[in-house]
Amino acid sequence: MTEQRHAALAIHPIAVDQDGEHPQELLKRRQIVRRTRIAVWVVLAVLAVGGARTVIVRMGNARALEAGTAERAAQYVKTALPRTPDAGQTLALPGTLQGYVQSPISARASGYLKRWTKDIGSHVEKGELLAELDTPEIDQQLSQAVAARQQTASSLELAKSTVARWEALRKKDVVSQQDLDERRSALAQATANLAAADANVQRLKQTEGFKRVVAPFSGVVTRRNVDVGDLIDAGSGRALFLLAQTDPLRVYINVPQAYAQLVKPGQPVVVTQAELRGQTFKGEVARTSGAIDTATRMMQVEVALPNKEGTLLPGAYVQVSLPLAASRSLTIPANALLFRAEGTRVAVVDAQGKVTLRGVMLGRNYGETVEVIDGLGPADRLVLNPSDSLADGDVVVIAKETA
Repeated sequence: MTEQRHAALAIHPIAVDQDGEHPQELLKRRQIVRRTRIAVWVVLAVLAVGGARTVIVRMGNARALEAGTAERAAQYVKTALPRTPDAGQTLALPGTLQGYVQSPISARASGYLKRWTKDIGSHVEKGELLAELDTPEIDQQLSQAVAARQQTASSLELAKSTVARWEALRKKDVVSQQDLDERRSALAQATANLAAADANVQRLKQTEGFKRVVAPFSGVVTRRNVDVGDLIDAGSGRALFLLAQTDPLRVYINVPQAYAQLVKPGQPVVVTQAELRGQTFKGEVARTSGAIDTATRMMQVEVALPNKEGTLLPGAYVQVSLPLAASRSLTIPANALLFRAEGTRVAVVDAQGKVTLRGVMLGRNYGETVEVIDGLGPADRLVLNPSDSLADGDVVVIAKETA
């Protein structure tokens, strides 16, 4: 290498000894090269350690990010099991009070109203006089029938004496058997005429007895439709009074078909009236119709209600609370239902947290809970408040219940 080249590289040329070698300068150069190499390797080692540390840190961050993302992506759900209700539901239905016996009182005889003795609101006993009629035509007919009866009785006495005489003459063979039979026939005819006359007199006496309109049972007069001087026609069907027995009372209610099987005679009921706040009246189911009305899909039920103090009035609108027996069907919370296009569904979770959407058939709605007729078992765990995006086969995490 020439001096110019050494000068350009800033390397001093090595002086050549006599033998052509310069050992000190060569040793120094080798030391410099060695130190340079060591420095390069140290730098490379530091860079390698720094790179490895950076890679390790990034891998740890990636794993932490992945774990956090997976944890945040997991669906935590609350679950519940179907239950069998311990107590039955109380069914509240509207009803109208009616008298236990409620009947319009009409006149059997025709005439004019002579007087009335009871007005609306009057309490009457059985057989007590309500009104009295004036029936001159019936009186005349009765007098005529009595006279006709006396006439028939006289004819009967004559026929009896005639038969007695003709029988004596027949024994002496003075008259023929034919004549005797004719007299006997006349006697039988007169006896029958007297019986008919007696029946007619008795009929007119009974009709005349209807001039007195009496109460057929004990109760309260709820309506009076006539006044003194009114013409009463027995064939018109016009009611003079409306009489109702107020103790006990009847209440008729219509029970929907879904509850009809749970109503039995003898069940206790509680009756309330909005105007009588704080008061309840206890009764019981007297009888049921035993059939569902095809028009309304309801069953008529009659409730007997004691009313000794007369607090309740016939015709009043009341609420009848009917406690029903507990059903054996399963009930689930109402917030476990999913309403999809294919029908009502519930989300069932297995032991591995896998969700299965299952169709159910619902029964009665109790508000917070719903009766399930078919589609669930008592061990099926349901997701509460399922999201709309929940699909069949999703994996969820069951949240721990807090104390």
